[in-house]
Amino acid sequence: MNTTSRIQLTLFINEAASAAIEQVRRVYNPVQYSIIKSHITLCREDELSERAKVINALEGLNQKPITMRIGCPERFAKGKGLLLPVADDAHEFLGLRKKVLQNVTGNTRMHHAHITLIHPRNGACTDEIFEMVSQLKFPDLLTFGKISLIEQVGTGEWRILRSFLLTG
Repeated sequence: MNTTSRIQLTLFINEAASAAIEQVRRVYNPVQYSIIKSHITLCREDELSERAKVINALEGLNQKPITMRIGCPERFAKGKGLLLPVADDAHEFLGLRKKVLQNVTGNTRMHHAHITLIHPRNGACTDEIFEMVSQLKFPDLLTFGKISLIEQVGTGEWRILRSFLLTG
């Protein structure tokens, strides 16, 4: 039994805005759909090695909710994966990452904001799926008012450990 634990900081998409996204995930990537709701990853596990510093930054965060413009579906991982990219320069997203990781040394890297529709680890995008998904209407703008610290044990469902509101 794999009991390895992973953590990350996540911006979950609210239910009202995620209907079309979740429909694609449920049909074409049911494994990923079953373990985590649609989201944008703010910080990955390797960036959270200094968790106490990150939590301290989150507790003292003076940040308003952020809004991101979502682009058209794109394939990745040699065409096997499918995502919705953040279409603009993602300055609000990158600014939030900078605030959260301000006191962390090393391990931070450039991270492109996106919503994974089909994760290549447990799904596969075909040309037919890509054409069909490209015709769907997804939200143009998404606003996030909360950061969630989440954990996955083994290959199980991700669970929320703690949430931090963006109230500014």
